[in-house]
Amino acid sequence: MIRYEKSRHIARITFDSPPLNVLNPDMHKQLFEILTEFTADRDIRCGILTGAGDRAFSAGDDIKTKRPERTPLEKVERHLNPSRSYDTHEYPGWEHEILTMPRYKPIIGAVNGYCFGQGFIYLNALTDIRYASANAVLGMPEIAYGMGGAAAAIGMGKALNHVAVMELVLLGEKINADKAMRLGLLNDVVEPDKLMETAQAAAEKIASHPPLGIRVEMESYQRSLDMSRADGMALAGHMYHLARSVQSTTPPLAKKDAAE
Repeated sequence: MIRYEKSRHIARITFDSPPLNVLNPDMHKQLFEILTEFTADRDIRCGILTGAGDRAFSAGDDIKTKRPERTPLEKVERHLNPSRSYDTHEYPGWEHEILTMPRYKPIIGAVNGYCFGQGFIYLNALTDIRYASANAVLGMPEIAYGMGGAAAAIGMGKALNHVAVMELVLLGEKINADKAMRLGLLNDVVEPDKLMETAQAAAEKIASHPPLGIRVEMESYQRSLDMSRADGMALAGHMYHLARSVQSTTPPLAKKDAAE
């Protein structure tokens, strides 16, 4: 299961399927529904994505879960005609919806223990600032099973340099938290007992800022990734002046209010 908890202006999304928080099709659907609620809830200003316990953020998909048997033609037809009426056990099913949904509200990643496969994909696709405990281990082992495409699905080439991406996806080896930070996958590595405290502090800081400013910053940044410098500058200018012309009805949280 996935737990979704809200406290004031911060939401916590927790993969909770012990012992290693592996994912299954029903959980992908649940995550899509949670993210839909998260993005629509105007009272929630920031999220934290993590895994229950101290052994894993998520060790990836449960390979024991059977997916529907399809003929090659059926697979192509379903791939060319995506919709939200997916069979929850289809692949790619709700994962496709999660990875293509727009989101301009920040999520902090908090990684403790193993982060592999689909867990690694979700960490990269769904989080904007990432902290990991010193015992975290990350990787994409799918290549050993003949499965590829993750680097394209999450746009890794825009976040990491070419050789770092190729090392991760072609070797399929596990890397520790320190190396993940050197590659640019993480913002910081902390002791396990400080992980959630660090993520919470970052979320509270973000939640203390005007929501409109956060929205404009995230949306203009994301859209500019596929633009020329000139177009990016034009977009930033338009959004800045639009935001400044609007009197926000939601003032910044007081420090005491944000901490409660």
